Amino acid sequence: MADLTGARWRKSTRSGSNGGNCVEVADNLPGVVAVRDSKDRDGGTLAFQSDAWRRFVAGVVAD
Repeated sequence: MADLTGARWRKSTRSGSNGGNCVEVADNLPGVVAVRDSKDRDGGTLAFQSDAWRRFVAGVVAD
């Protein structure tokens, strides 16, 4: 499990303030990008290697 101490979580600037379905991302950790549900912050976290996350985002943007 990745050490998430010091994670700085952020939501998309396109997220509304009405409690919609959003995720938060922490990409300030060395070699790891963490993702969690903004409505259930204690419900669990996914951790990805930074290069895998970049490939995922590039694929989403390209499609």
